[in-house]
Formats: sequence, C-alpha cells, structure tokens
Amino acid sequence: MRLPGKDVWGEPADPSAARAVLRRAIELGINFIDTAWYYGPHVANRLILESLYPYPSDLVIATKLGGKRMPDKSWVQALTPEELRAGVDTDLQTLRLEQLPVVHLRWIENAPISFGEALDVLIDVQKTGKIRHLALSNVTVQQCEQALAKTPIVAVQNLYNLSGKAGPMPMTGDPEKVLELCEQKGIAFLPFFPLAIGALAGGGGSLEAVAKRLRCTPAQLSIAWLLARSPVMLPIPGTSKVHHLEENVGAVHVAIDEPALDELKPKP
Repeated sequence: MRLPGKDVWGEPADPSAARAVLRRAIELGINFIDTAWYYGPHVANRLILESLYPYPSDLVIATKLGGKRMPDKSWVQALTPEELRAGVDTDLQTLRLEQLPVVHLRWIENAPISFGEALDVLIDVQKTGKIRHLALSNVTVQQCEQALAKTPIVAVQNLYNLSGKAGPMPMTGDPEKVLELCEQKGIAFLPFFPLAIGALAGGGGSLEAVAKRLRCTPAQLSIAWLLARSPVMLPIPGTSKVHHLEENVGAVHVAIDEPALDELKPKP
C-alpha cells in the first residue's frame, strides 16, 4: 500500500526505490505480499510485476476487492457483482497471474448488496479457477461465522495494533473476538495498519521505555507485540523504504518477556 505515491495515489517519487523494497523483501525471506489493484490505482500491482516476475515459487500474493479510488483520491466501495468480477480480472491482468492465491472480500458498510451476496459472487468466481483461497477484511465475528457457514476462509484482515486505532478509523466490531475466532478455526489474522500509520513508530510512554530496555525500536516492538499476541498473527506493515523494511523484519528477533507484555497491555 505504501509503494505508490503520496496518499496511495499515482507513481512513487522514486520508482527504483519502490522496486528495491520489493526485491529486498524477497531477499529477507518474506514470501507474502498484500496488495490491491486500487492501490495507485494499478501502481502497486505494476511495481510488484516489474520487480518480481517471474515470481518465486513460494510467494503468496494476496489481493482485496470491494473498494476503489475516485478522481478526488477518496476511497469508496466497489461491491456490486460487476465490480467484484471486474476486480478479479484486473488483479489477474496487472499481476500477470492465472490464479489469484488469496482474495480478501473488503467489506464496506452501506453497500448496494448484502455481505452474503458479495461473498457469493466471489465463491462463484472461485469455482471458475480464478481464485484459489478466499479471505475477509474489515469484518465482524458475525460476518466471519456467516462466511464460514458457506465456504472455507483462510485469512481475516482487520485493523489491529497496540494503539487500537489508525487515525479516524476505528477497529471493526470486537477485534479480540475476531482474533479469538481465527485462533479457534486456524485462520490467519492479518492486522492492517500494525504501526497505526506510523504513529507507533514514534514511540512515547511505555512503548518507548520498553523498547529501550529490549534494545529495539518502537516500531519493532509494536510488531513483536503482535507476533507474541497470537500464533495466527501475520502483520503486514507497509513501507516505501528499504531501511524501514529491514527495521520491520528485525521485529522477529525481539524477545518480549512477560513484564513487557504486561506493561504494553492496552489499558481499558
């Protein structure tokens, strides 16, 4: 999401740097990339193609459908059956894939069709072979259960981080219950905005104090906290800079002890 230009719109200021981030990610052993055709729009997918095609055999590219960008750079829903089907084809074409490994249904309220109807569209597309696995995004426990009654779900991508927010955007429903359901069902939980759009990287308070004690950065500690929180957790921090990528990946080496977990525990 951070590879295109400012506001996730247009070309990056330094396209070679964006491509370097993708190549360095593969060098570091990352084999999961989260994207969407409307990041740019089309820019993120094109950069992935230019940088990594032909793709490593173990690389999983996950996309999401349900949103689009308007000329004023706003984010709006794209949840009609026609838009969902067209989105699948757009991702296939721009990523040069014959099948999308994982597709998240990104739910946005006040859609022209119900959540169940939107999911049915992607289930039908999956039957054609264009989608391998289905996943969900921005959903409640009830929507997860509704989906699981119809089809296997491999991942849920919801807002989740130490701060409990990302700008004006609140967490969907009860995030802890969604995570609990994912743990029970063996479903990957992908917390988007794991650094609260950079706010947690700035440190402050107990986060900064614990980071100093553990000899890591606040950003690394924020990601390490997520990894320690659940075995199904798969953080997806976005960046446009190689040094931030390397810093984020370094979170896997941060050993959080019980006192740190207790100190970092979000206060009610």
